[in-house]
Amino acid sequence: MRFVIPAALLLTALAAPSFAQESQFNTRVATEAVERPAATIADLAWLSGQWEGPGVGGAPAQEAYSRPFGGTMAGTFVQQDGEGGVEFYEFIQIAEEEGSLVVRLKHFGPDMVGWEENKEDFARFPLIAREGDSWYFDGLTFRREGDDGFFVAVRMNHRDGSQSELVFPLRRVR
Repeated sequence: MRFVIPAALLLTALAAPSFAQESQFNTRVATEAVERPAATIADLAWLSGQWEGPGVGGAPAQEAYSRPFGGTMAGTFVQQDGEGGVEFYEFIQIAEEEGSLVVRLKHFGPDMVGWEENKEDFARFPLIAREGDSWYFDGLTFRREGDDGFFVAVRMNHRDGSQSELVFPLRRVR
């Protein structure tokens, strides 16, 4: 069975740091527009390198990031299908924006056909809070866990109005 995460299902509010975090979720979502926390791409330089771990449904996943340059970092995510093939890809950009950070990403099937409806569509997650080693983007959390641990959670907004969260505990491999 093919697992699909269309961008329309991702919770990507346009507001910033007044946020809600229900106890069952690792992510936070913006509830109103207020000042976003100051940050630069250099703050996330620790992400540079290759990461692996269980992904959707426990199937292997890989994530990789470039070193910071030009106010951005480029990243990729590959979700395996559990049978030796690729389920989907993501191309990720973390960028400086208005004195803070934003994560942007596009999804692609194993045939590299984009999921988003047109070429201008992408998921967008502005930074709304930072606490220690946890970076809370709107509907997406990055947490550094020591030198070799990286925890990612993404909030999913389903058509029936329910929400869930995908969690990816990753370990550095390079």
